[in-house]
Amino acid sequence: MSTEKTLPKIEYKRILYTTDLSESGRHAFPYAASIARRFDSELTVFHVVETRDFEKYLVGYISEDLWKDLKTEDLEEARRILISRKRDDVEIKDSVQQFCEESLSGQSDTSVLSYHVVVEMGEPVEKILNEAHSGGYDLVVISKRGQRSSVKDAIMGDTARRVVRRCNVPVMVVQLPE
Repeated sequence: MSTEKTLPKIEYKRILYTTDLSESGRHAFPYAASIARRFDSELTVFHVVETRDFEKYLVGYISEDLWKDLKTEDLEEARRILISRKRDDVEIKDSVQQFCEESLSGQSDTSVLSYHVVVEMGEPVEKILNEAHSGGYDLVVISKRGQRSSVKDAIMGDTARRVVRRCNVPVMVVQLPE
């Protein structure tokens, strides 16, 4: 009796790379980019502005009067305004774009990589899971630890751990080198 089985053909047509713009996230980007190049995949760079940090994040971006106006507007409109606001003449979305370009600058691979940037506002785990599940992705790439570090996050960051536990899409967790 033969127990020979064939392996399924794994293809990555859509890859979701999540980043909090930390050094750990910077280290994970080349993994996502390499896989995207190898499989000629669509790569989405996904950054979430945390709701709990929203007011802190806005300091320097908008005036107090504009913040009061935003509170009374539809959340989607507020998100659109936030993302398009500039600080130091750079949009938040442009900051994520610059982060990606800096991450690729030291790469010797000269093949073309195209990606698009998505910035959302909310709770990171929920936003990542929603995007991963509704966006038709074949792979999620996330760094092992982000900006926050605590004793409980010593093994794996809280966001990465919760995404791995709840995601219906395969997740690649990238660790910073020692």
